[in-house]
Amino acid sequence: MTGRHDITVTLAWMREGTAYLLRWADRLGDDAFAGPSRLPGWTRAHVLGHVARNAEALTRLATWARTGVETPMYTDRAQRNAEIEESAATPPASLRGELVSSAETLDAALEVLTAEQWQAQVRSALGRAVPAAEIPWMRIREVWLHAIDLDGGASVAELPDGVAGLLLDDVTAALSRKDGCPAVTLAPTDRAGTWRLGAAPSERTIKAPAADLVGWLTGRLRSQQWPALPAWL
Repeated sequence: MTGRHDITVTLAWMREGTAYLLRWADRLGDDAFAGPSRLPGWTRAHVLGHVARNAEALTRLATWARTGVETPMYTDRAQRNAEIEESAATPPASLRGELVSSAETLDAALEVLTAEQWQAQVRSALGRAVPAAEIPWMRIREVWLHAIDLDGGASVAELPDGVAGLLLDDVTAALSRKDGCPAVTLAPTDRAGTWRLGAAPSERTIKAPAADLVGWLTGRLRSQQWPALPAWL
């Protein structure tokens, strides 16, 4: 079992990340929802609306795993985009409520899965077949990283060590399959081991705290000293 499928740790990280996101959302005044986020073209309301709708989409995957009836995250990308735009126009008080209620519904849907159902195959939004045990990890990435995208003070430095480590695994693998990915060895200064980025032999080694490397890999931290990367997602 790989780390990202280990629900004995990922469920706790998911719940911790949800609480973290909600704390940062609570610190925003209602008028701040219309302000820009760190994601191009998205307001903070877009980010929060996306997180709420993502919880609903992942609940559909949990339902798929429990019932065996195929219920995809989204019908297509157009549906996903339309839901985000509609959510961004929701009054802040309502959007705050949807953030909480959708997260609670997802948590409840995951809580009732049996050991067998956790291994049921579902599909990610990109069409990748995954066991239901990956659903908490999919949510972890959303809540921790989008809290940073609110641009209210959340930082990659606050990622749990285990989450940062799994993101290094996850994102380096995804980026290495993309055109234009530089060949780099990543050597976190605060943990053992190295990570390989790119398919070609490594051209350089980058040393930095693991959280900073995660911030760079996911587009949340910029450095003129490090090479440009293709988009992760």
